Parts: sequence; structure tokens; C-alpha cells
Amino acid sequence: MNELPAGEAVVKLLVAEGRALSAGEIGDSLRVPRGGRKGLRRLLDELTLTGRVVEARGGKYRAARERVRSSEAWEGFLNVNPRGFGFVVQLGKDDVYVPAEAIGGAMHRDRVRVAVVGRSPRGLEGRIEAIVERRGPRVAGVLKRRARALWLEPDDTRIRGPIALPRGEKRGEDGEAAVVSITRWPESQGETPEAELVEVLGKDGDPNVEVAKILVREEVTEEHPREAIAEAEGMAAKVQRVVTDKRVDLRSVPLPTIDPEDARDHDDALWAERDGDGYKVWIAIADVSEYVQPGSALDQEALRRGCTIYLPDRAIPMLPSALAADLCSLLPEADRLCLCVIAELDKQAKVKRMKIVEGVMRSQARLTYEGVARALGFTEAPPRSAQAEAMKRELKVLSEVATKLRRARMARGALDLDLPEARIVVDPQTGAPTAIYRRTQDPGVKRAYQIVEELMLLANELVARWVLRRKAHGVFRVHGKPDEKKLTRLGEVSEKLGVAFDLDEMLTPLGLGRWLKGIHEHPRRQVLEGLLLRSLKQAAYDIANVGHFGLASDAYLHFTSPIRRYPDVLVHRQVKHLLRGGQVDVSDAAKEALATAATRSSQRERSVMDVEREVSDLYRALFMQDRVGQEFEGMVTAVVGSGLFVSLDDPFVDVLVRYEALGPDRYEMSEDELGAYGLTTGDLVQIGDRMRVVIEDVAILRRQVLARRVLGAGEGAEAQGRGRGRGRGRVAQSRGEAPRQEAPRRARGAVTTTANRPGPARPKSRAKASKQRRKR
Repeated sequence: MNELPAGEAVVKLLVAEGRALSAGEIGDSLRVPRGGRKGLRRLLDELTLTGRVVEARGGKYRAARERVRSSEAWEGFLNVNPRGFGFVVQLGKDDVYVPAEAIGGAMHRDRVRVAVVGRSPRGLEGRIEAIVERRGPRVAGVLKRRARALWLEPDDTRIRGPIALPRGEKRGEDGEAAVVSITRWPESQGETPEAELVEVLGKDGDPNVEVAKILVREEVTEEHPREAIAEAEGMAAKVQRVVTDKRVDLRSVPLPTIDPEDARDHDDALWAERDGDGYKVWIAIADVSEYVQPGSALDQEALRRGCTIYLPDRAIPMLPSALAADLCSLLPEADRLCLCVIAELDKQAKVKRMKIVEGVMRSQARLTYEGVARALGFTEAPPRSAQAEAMKRELKVLSEVATKLRRARMARGALDLDLPEARIVVDPQTGAPTAIYRRTQDPGVKRAYQIVEELMLLANELVARWVLRRKAHGVFRVHGKPDEKKLTRLGEVSEKLGVAFDLDEMLTPLGLGRWLKGIHEHPRRQVLEGLLLRSLKQAAYDIANVGHFGLASDAYLHFTSPIRRYPDVLVHRQVKHLLRGGQVDVSDAAKEALATAATRSSQRERSVMDVEREVSDLYRALFMQDRVGQEFEGMVTAVVGSGLFVSLDDPFVDVLVRYEALGPDRYEMSEDELGAYGLTTGDLVQIGDRMRVVIEDVAILRRQVLARRVLGAGEGAEAQGRGRGRGRGRVAQSRGEAPRQEAPRRARGAVTTTANRPGPARPKSRAKASKQRRKR
């Protein structure tokens, strides 16, 4: 095998590779003859027992981590795997693997302090030193009752269970869905938590019950507290007494609102006129802060909610409807308080002068995107709107301004991602999903949306610069540069697909914008844009202005949606304080209070996004549970440790195809992690490939749909015969070039072969082949 001792050669290979290898890969690399493979497996067992080699998942082996004396320790969040081990993750730090025996009493999503105790080419290993802050106490699951004993089996298998409940608890029957709140946390590895029953929700698996689980667990309440509702309703009398002589009277400016047909709250209104060879624009925003006063019950509840939650069948508003849909909403022919950005622009729509005023306005029309698009001749599909037709001339001016603003924004490098969205239709009686499809939009209506979008972006930028000029602390919307490591991975995919990629350029908005423009017509644009999205950092709220990479903006904040976002309310308060002659508070206490509010807003935004995503994933799983055994077609969009994700064409659902469900061969992740290949046949399936699958199982609790790859008649055997001994075989074809005009198949479900399609090259050898894994 080698002049080195056999065990030393194996360890040396695993260290050099820096990843887990199967016994077959080890044997190939060390040129172990077929007859010696049993001996190699015995050797691997010995090395595992002595601790020099560690058995990884999938029957693979990696070199044991080198134990080090290290003072490295930091705080982060613990993500537990259902198998018991976990990872501590923290921005700016490498993930730390924590074996089950080193987790102690910590639980999934706890904030912990981890100490690094070892490292290897694969990463860091550590142990939990302390629990800094416990996760939220609420846990959803299924009740189990045996005699006098009652406990909850958590839905999330990453959470320790069973969770014991008080013996005297009479509520809840065996098998019912419920939510509990932990009252006693585990202190050591073998302990499980204790809890009290919060709410019994009903029959487990019922769509309404499953959604309620998520909302109750995350402490999302649809009804506002009585105190907040009383304050909101009491504002009606206050509005009648509002003195408007200290505000700028904007009631002569038409200021129509432009919103979707079913919108209930209207927090922005627009107008534009020609001004010489330039323009004058008014961007009026509902003055929510006049009603939501600091420290009030309304304020406390709005801060707790953070923003409006949008579910497929309804919205859960940040503010009570008395404000959101009435007093604060810019309804037509009603006097409303507003903050208005008034800007004078030159003929290229560059800002010459601007000001912000506290105003009183009266919107003259409630327009819809469809009506505006039809009036401007962007589309012939929607019915005509008499109000939009009456304002056609002025709407053309708005469109002209927006077009020039957008052109300038794209020129400076703003990103223009057009990612697919799902439209989930829910039965109002049963709560069950009845259809899931890719949301489409009339291009003309999309142009109408862009009119409003560009004016909102302009207002947000102008207010941010206004605040900075006054050297005031602000709550800015920040977005940093992309993750360089993830961009490198995107570069690998780009080059494999024949798309030019320069890492240094991609770290600038202009460079990234040019790259996006270059892939606009690419057949695998969806895959590339999806990978780019994973490379981008998440936008957040901060008092330190670092700019907004995605918008290529040096200063940006949220000012235009105070009915549905709490940070906008904070900005309004600050702007009004300065407009009224207030002094800039530069004290540490004021800065700390604003920083805390910004951090809390970011955290709440992420929590809301998680709720919206989980509810959507739940509906997808519920929709597919009656489609087990049916065949569908889609595109491979991601590669993970357990298999490939395929995005189905119709219904628009992501399914997981595990490696063992790819075919008769044994499949592993390719070395570049862009696909999977068969060890015997060399069959390569990669990101962007088309695939036909059959649904095998639906895991409601994990919100996951499992599928198996469908091969054409005789295809698997043909691939095996042709690939044996050469490491070559069938390659799943990408039909992205003409997804609806594909060539006739030889058999139902067959996948056509092509040898020269763009994509990652086949791994050179088995030993060299082998995580991926809101708004502006």
C-alpha cells in the first residue's frame, strides 16, 4: 500500500483531504486492491476505536480533530441537530461543532458561550461553557396522556423532549396539538425540561391548528390588547380637535394613493408636476407618530409586534384597524395628517432642493396599480379606471420621473433581482391550501408598481441625508457587502455555466449590477440569482450608517410605511422633533435607547420572516400530502448534505431528493458541491438540471416534501453498463434553453443526454469528488 504503516497512511490521507471519505474512496486513493477492501474496513474500525479517525454520517470517515489548548471562546446561537450534536453560529465567526456530550443543559436556539477545544481542516470543535440567554420558552407539539401523566412531544425534533407537564393539568386529550411554556430548564445533558400548558389547539394535523401552533409558539396575537384598542378608538375625538394652522396645507395638491385592489391601509400618496424644464414632486406619508405616542399602550404593542405579518390568507396588522384602516390611512376626500417630502428635480430627475413638512392633506383619488397601468397604456388587460383616466396627464409626469430615477439608480449599480414568488390559495372554510403556483404579473402592471417604488426609494434616501446633515442619530436601513466566501462559490458556478465572473468587481454594486444584466437572458438565471441571494447579507436596522449595498446608496432609511413598520414610526418622531426646533440629543443614553430599538426591530423583522416562511412551508407540505405517488417535473436548485432540492414547475413547491433516491447507483455530493454523482456510473446531476420526480413522503412536522428521481425505462441499467470501469455515465440534461419545447422523450420520464451542456465538469476521480444552504 505504502512504505508508511497502513494506519498512518489512512490518517495522512484524511488530513490532507480535509473532508470525510468513504471506504471506497480511501481504497482508491491508496490503491488498495479489491481483495484487500475487507482488511481496509477492519483497519478503519481499529482507527475509529483508538480515536485517530472519526466515523461521519453516510458511512464516511474523517481525521480526528487535533485537540488544542485554546483560550478561544465567544457567544453565539446553538443550532441543535435532531441526532444530538449541534453548531454554535455567530456572525463574523466560524461555526463551531459541538458534540452531544459537550452541549450540557443548553437547548436549541439558546444563546451560549462556546469554548474552542479542537480544530481540523474541516473546522472547529467546542464545548458549551455557559448559557447566556435562554431561547423563547414556548414549544409546540402533541400532548401525550397516560394515566395521570401528561407530557408534550415537541414537533421540532431539535428540542429536547418529552416535556413534562403538571400532573393536575386537566386540559388536553391524548393526541391533541398544544403549546407549552417551559418553566424549568435542563441543567445537564440527560435532563429534559418541564413546562406549563399555554393552550390546547385541537386536532393535530388540521390546517388551522397547525398554523395556530406556529402563531402561539411565536407569541403572535391577532387581537390587539384592550388598552391599545381603546387608545386607537379614542383618537377619533382627538382628530376633530387637531389644530392644523401650524401645518402646511396640502389639500390643494391632488395626492392620489396607488395601491393593490384589495389594500386596506394607505400610508403613501404621490403627485408630480412639471416645473420649468424639471419637476416638482410631493411624497406624502401618513403621520402615524401623531397618534402612536411614546410609552402609550399603542406604542408598546407596536414595538412588540414590530411590523405587519403577511400570511397567505390574511394579514396580522401592527396597528389596530381603527388606525391602520381609518384614522391614519390616507383615504380619499378625508383630511389626514402627513409628513411630506417636497423635492425639486432637474430635467434628469436629479434633486436640486428638498424639504420635509408637517402637513394636512386630502387625497383626491384612490387608484390601483391595474388602473394606472391601463390609463398609461402599459397594458390592455385590466379594466379602465375613470379616476386614473382623469389623472392621465399627471400620471404620465409621475411615470417620466420614475423612469429617470430608475435609470439613474441602475446606472450606479443598484441590484435588480426578479426572484419567483409563490401564490398560495387557501380555502376560507377549511383553511386548507387549494393551489400553489408561481406568481406572475402583467409587465404593464409591474411598471405601475415601479412608479411608486422609485418615489418611495427617493423619499427614503432624501430623509436619510436630511437626518445626517443635522448630525442626528438615526435608525438607518443598512446592507453590507456580500459574503466573499459565498461569492467565490457563486463564481465557481458562473464559470461552469459560461458566465464571466470577477470577484473584485462583484464586491462593488456596479460590478454586481453588470453581472446581473449579463445573466438576464441566461437559461439558468433562476439558479444564479438564487445563489446570489444567498451570498448577500441580510439588511438590518442600525444607528450607524454604512450605506445600502443592494441599492447602491450611501444613506438610506425606512420612512414611507409607518402603518406597517415600527422603524418608520421612530424616524417620523425624530424628523418631527427636529422640524419643531428640538435639539439633537447626542447623549449616550439617547444613543443607547435608539440602538436598542434598532436592534429589536431587526430581530423582530427576522422573527416575522421566519413565521411567514414557516407558514408557507407548512401549506406546501399540506398541499402535497394528497399527492404522494404522483409525478412532477422541476429544476435542481440547491445541493445540501442530505440530497438535492428540486423546485417543481407546478405546483410551485420545493422537494428534497435524498442521495439514495437519485437512482440505483450510490450517489455523493460532488467535490465542488454543485451536484451529486454516482460512484459506479459517474452519473452527474447538478444545479440547474431538469428532473422528473415522484412524491414519496410528506413530513408535516418538518415542513418537508420528499421525492424520488424518475428514470426512463432501462435508463439506470444503460447508465451502469456504459459507466462501469470508466467513471462515466448518464448526465441529467438541463433543458433550460427551451423548457417548453423539449425534444420528444424515448419513454415517459426519460431524461435526454447531452455531453456538452454547460455545467460543472465530472469529478476527475472518486477520491477527489466528494451548506448551502426582506426586504429593502
